[in-house]
Amino acid sequence: MAEKNRRDEDDNDRLEDEAIDDVVDDDADDDEDEDEPVSRGGTATRARTKADSADSRPKTMTETGRVGIFGRLARFFREVVAELRKVIWPTRKELLTYTAVVVVFVAVVLTIVAGLDYAFARGVLWVFGGSS
Repeated sequence: MAEKNRRDEDDNDRLEDEAIDDVVDDDADDDEDEDEPVSRGGTATRARTKADSADSRPKTMTETGRVGIFGRLARFFREVVAELRKVIWPTRKELLTYTAVVVVFVAVVLTIVAGLDYAFARGVLWVFGGSS
C-alpha cells in the first residue's frame, strides 16, 4: 500500500519541470502588463478609475468596511475565546506531573549553577590572594 502512494523519479522530474515552466511563464506575463499596478504584498491593488473620485466614495462606516476601536476589540476577544476552546487542557494528574518535573529540573539546574559559582569564587580568591 505504501508503494502505491510513493512517487518515483519520473514524477519528481516532471514536477520540477512544471515548476520551472511556471516561473518562466510568470516572468513573460510581467513584461506584457507594465502599465498596470503590480501587487508586491499580500493585499490586492486595483487601478482607480475616474468614477472612484472623492465624491463617489461611500459615506458610512459600514459601506467602507472600516470598523471602530470597540468593534475591533470585540472581534479580538471573540477570536481569543474561539482559540481557547481549541486548546487541549491537561488533566489535574498531568498538571501535577508536569509541575513536579519542572520543579525538579529547576532545582537540579540551580544546584549546578550554585556549585559552579562557589567553585569560581574560591578559584578567584585563590588566584588573587583573598584573605581566608
